[in-house]
Amino acid sequence: MKKEKSYRNKTIDFLLEDGKEYFEKCLNKNADFSLGSITNKTINGDTFEILEKLPKAFVDLLIVDPPYNLSKDYNGKKFKETDAISYIEYTRKWLTLTAPLLKEDASIYVCCDWKTSLLIGQVLPEFFNVRNRITWQREKGRGAKENWKNGLEDIWFATNNGRWTFNLDDVKIRRKVIAPYKSDGTPKDWQDTESGKFRDTCPSNFWDDISIPYWSMPENTAHPTQKPEKLIAKLILASSNKGDFILDPFLGSGTTSVTAKKLGRKYVGIELDPTYCAWAEKRLENAGINPDIQGYTDGVFWERNTLGEQKKVKTGGVTVV
Repeated sequence: MKKEKSYRNKTIDFLLEDGKEYFEKCLNKNADFSLGSITNKTINGDTFEILEKLPKAFVDLLIVDPPYNLSKDYNGKKFKETDAISYIEYTRKWLTLTAPLLKEDASIYVCCDWKTSLLIGQVLPEFFNVRNRITWQREKGRGAKENWKNGLEDIWFATNNGRWTFNLDDVKIRRKVIAPYKSDGTPKDWQDTESGKFRDTCPSNFWDDISIPYWSMPENTAHPTQKPEKLIAKLILASSNKGDFILDPFLGSGTTSVTAKKLGRKYVGIELDPTYCAWAEKRLENAGINPDIQGYTDGVFWERNTLGEQKKVKTGGVTVV
């Protein structure tokens, strides 16, 4: 018998039999895979089979969160840690299948833990131009008696060619000014507002302003490796424009598609597990009702624990970063 959740626990974790209405919205491997048919859809199936059926050169932004080279149980489907050579071949396989789907000026982001990063970093340059490696301090991980606690993940940033989208102003971080500097009596590179003194700063490749989803957040699901919407929002806003098409071939519980919908992009996601597909569709339905992204308010990414200092907060908005 399932334990009853606290009323504050917003985690999505229903069984497939309880979410049939959502799963029925998904496409399967026998569907029509023309561009119009897959737009804003969740596809249930093996990504290595589905990718071969998708149209060529339609993707503006590819976001990939593949199974890391760790033994992990995904709702009964077990991914087993393997040797480095085998995992590199696994990576090369999905890279080979996704490359033809990208537009000439497309961008690519690949999530990985530190060990997997060493392997993906070897093969990614075979297909794309690697531009940077982002490190996300996720502040969660098991401690170890004889090692350092692992509290970070990497995100590789690459491009398909020599031209790509990067909307710098859309991903600047608003930081509280501790020691405001003035020039001729006026603020120097900062804003003096009713909400306080702030500076919009260029984002670096070290991200320490994003927490993992937790039980009281509406976006949270029971997926074991779910990424935060705030994290994916940074990737989408920086490297795509409204109306662009985003592909996630390892969709999980739907974060990429949900965030794309909230930010006015087209999307398609592929996921093997039917239950995760149903969760994704439930989240997409919720996104149509509430498009808020926790930690991203009024077009601004707020430094952690500073959003609450605003005197004027949008009604119904989220004030926890």
